[in-house]
Amino acid sequence: MKTALAERGTQSSRSPQSKRFLFAVFAVSAFILVGVVAFAQQPADRARTEALARRAADRLQALQREADSLASAERTLLGDLRKLEIEREIKAGELTQADAETARVQAEIDATAARMAALQSSEAAERPELRARLVEIYKLGQARYLRLLLSTPDLRRLGQATRTVAALGKLDRDRVASHQRTLAELKATRAALEQHGREVATSRAAAAKAEAGLQRAAQARSDLIRDIDRKRDLNAQLAGELLAAQQKLQATLRELAAGATPAAVAALPLRPFRGDLDWPVNGTVRRRFSRSSSSNGIEIAADEGADARAIHEGVVAFADTFAGFGNLVILEHGSQSFSLYGDLLEVAVRKGARLERGQRVGTVGPMPSGSAGLYFELRVDGQPVDPLQWLKKR
Repeated sequence: MKTALAERGTQSSRSPQSKRFLFAVFAVSAFILVGVVAFAQQPADRARTEALARRAADRLQALQREADSLASAERTLLGDLRKLEIEREIKAGELTQADAETARVQAEIDATAARMAALQSSEAAERPELRARLVEIYKLGQARYLRLLLSTPDLRRLGQATRTVAALGKLDRDRVASHQRTLAELKATRAALEQHGREVATSRAAAAKAEAGLQRAAQARSDLIRDIDRKRDLNAQLAGELLAAQQKLQATLRELAAGATPAAVAALPLRPFRGDLDWPVNGTVRRRFSRSSSSNGIEIAADEGADARAIHEGVVAFADTFAGFGNLVILEHGSQSFSLYGDLLEVAVRKGARLERGQRVGTVGPMPSGSAGLYFELRVDGQPVDPLQWLKKR
């Protein structure tokens, strides 16, 4: 009995040690299993990180080419702008000269008009006296010499009177003729000045029109230069974001090479890939983006059952039915950027799953209109944007 109790006591005293031993064996096994899994996972993580690093490098090169193209376009526009400014200055000089010539011609026209008015006034004042003398001479007629002879007692005075009358008549006639010639010359001068004034006005109008056209062209190029500057700033910002992500990827690769587990999941930002994102499905755009409509996305006509794929790596933020969108998948790409895939026939992912670019999110289903297609929406910085400006050009 004692022996049996002693044996039981011995077994009971050994039981905790056995348990600790089994726990240690389990812990070691678990550690080995985790290590094996981690070791097996490392090549996949390394391959994924290397793929992301290559994609980042390729996109950086594309952004650099875009930056070079923008810089070249800006240099060309600046050269054009300088030429336009020179031409505009020339036209402005021509306009100034035309204004001065117009003022000079107008002054001459005014002076000529004043001379004509003075001559006409003088002629009008002298006209009664001239008319009276001409009438008197006319009254003498062909018998003027006889009348003068009969009315003049002295023969010597007869010759003098005859010469006087003849001289006065000639003087009056010459004066009238001179007035008429002067008036005709002034009229001709005024007509020539007015014609020259019209020609100067035409030239001035042409110069003003040309200057206005050059001003508009210069303004248009200035606007283009400002737009290019804005694009270059955005290009530099996006390149900076992508370069920072690339450096993180390189650090992740170094950690993987050293056998360590990366502290964060490697990822690429969405914004630097504007205009280079893959299409979510093969098809044609049936309805475009419009801020004025209730829809913030586009409709892509596609075959029912066709695969809808992620345009960029991200985390599934929603995967379920949503009123107005049917079966809906929302991927979060970081920095308040999301892509939405609606009217799906089948949802192939779950909330919280991490998807790679091109990974299947579901299949195309029927839309409210009855035809098959995919509703696709893109939000950047929390605001809806036109997906066609972000997807690759077709």
